[in-house]
Amino acid sequence: MATIRFEGRNAQFFSTLRSRIDQYFIDNKIKPTGNWKLYFKTVILSLIMIGSYLFLVAFTPEPTWLRIVLCTILGISFAAIGFNVMHDGSHGSYSTKPWVNKIMANSLNLLGGNAFYWVEKHNIAHHSFTNIDGADEDIDIYPYMRLNNNQKKLWFHKFQHIYGLMLYSVAYLTWISLQDFTKYFTGKIAEREMKGKMTAFEHFEFWASKIVYIGIFIVIPSFVFGFGTAILGYLIMALTTGICITIVFQLAHVVEGLNFIAHNDELVIVEDDWATHQIRTTSNFATKNKIWTWLLGGLNFQVEHHLFPKISHVHYPKINEIVKKTCEDFNVKYQEFPTMFKAIKSHLKYLRIIGSMQPVA
Repeated sequence: MATIRFEGRNAQFFSTLRSRIDQYFIDNKIKPTGNWKLYFKTVILSLIMIGSYLFLVAFTPEPTWLRIVLCTILGISFAAIGFNVMHDGSHGSYSTKPWVNKIMANSLNLLGGNAFYWVEKHNIAHHSFTNIDGADEDIDIYPYMRLNNNQKKLWFHKFQHIYGLMLYSVAYLTWISLQDFTKYFTGKIAEREMKGKMTAFEHFEFWASKIVYIGIFIVIPSFVFGFGTAILGYLIMALTTGICITIVFQLAHVVEGLNFIAHNDELVIVEDDWATHQIRTTSNFATKNKIWTWLLGGLNFQVEHHLFPKISHVHYPKINEIVKKTCEDFNVKYQEFPTMFKAIKSHLKYLRIIGSMQPVA
C-alpha cells in the first residue's frame, strides 16, 4: 500500500477561501447545513420513489410501455435520492443533528448499497485522494476503461468512447452486487486498507439490508408479475440508475483539462497542496441550470463540494462565486463547463484521446 503525500505549499489559498466562506454564512446568519428546501425535496423524491413502486406492484398497470416508464422513473428516483439525500447525510451536511444525518446516510441501505462502505469509499478515499490511481476507487475501473496515460493501453481502449456509456449502465449493479461484497471480504478500498472497522450491528445491517432489498425489488414483484418479468423490470430500473450516477461522477473528474496522478511507487508525491489538488482534478458543469442543480443535488458544483463537503449542496450556487473569485486571486485554475452537453462531449473526447495514446514510458 503506497503512502500518498501532498507536497504543495499554498496554505494561504485555502485558509483565505475558508475564511471568506465562513464569513458568508456569518453575514447572512444561516447555517451551512440543509434547510427547508432540502427537506421539501426529500419528501418529493421519496414520494416519487414510493409512489412509482407501489403503483407498479399494487395496480400492475397493463400497458407494457407504462411499466417501462414507471421502472425508469423508479431508477431515476434512486439516483436522485442518492444525489440529494444520502449524499448530504453521509457528509454530515444534511442537518445539524447527527442522528438525522445518520438516517439520511442509511437511506443508501434501502437502495441496495451500504452506508458504511460508502463513507470509506467516497468520503475518505475519493475525497482525500481524488484521481490518484490505486487509492480512488471511483476511477478504479481499469482494465475496462483507461482513464489516464500511466495505465497500460489494451487494444479495446481505442473504442472506449463508444462503449463507455453502455458500460456505465451496469455500474450500479456491479456496485451493490460485487463491489460491496469485495470490500466486505477483503477489508480494502481499491488497494488501501479501510480506516474503520464494522461493528457487530453494522455486520448485521449489511446482510439484513441486502436481503430486504432483494425481497422488496425482486421477490415481491416476482409474485406479482412472475420471475422473468420482475427481473426485466428490475434491470430497467437498475440500468437507469447506473447510467445516471456514473455519468454525473465521470463529468466531475474525467474530462479534458484535469489531472491524474500515477501510482507506480511505494511513495506517491502530489505536487499540489490538498485544496489545489481538488480543484485541478475536479470540474463543474451546468451551474446556471436550476433544473439540473435541483435534480443532481448540486453535484454539478463538484468543485465546491470537494472543497467543502460538510456544506449542504443547497448553498453551492451562492458560494460558487466566492470560490471562483478566490481561485482568480491566487492564480488557481478553475474549470467549469456551461452545459451538461459540453461536459459530456469533453468526457467522450477525453476517453477517445486517452484510449489511443501510448502509455508514458
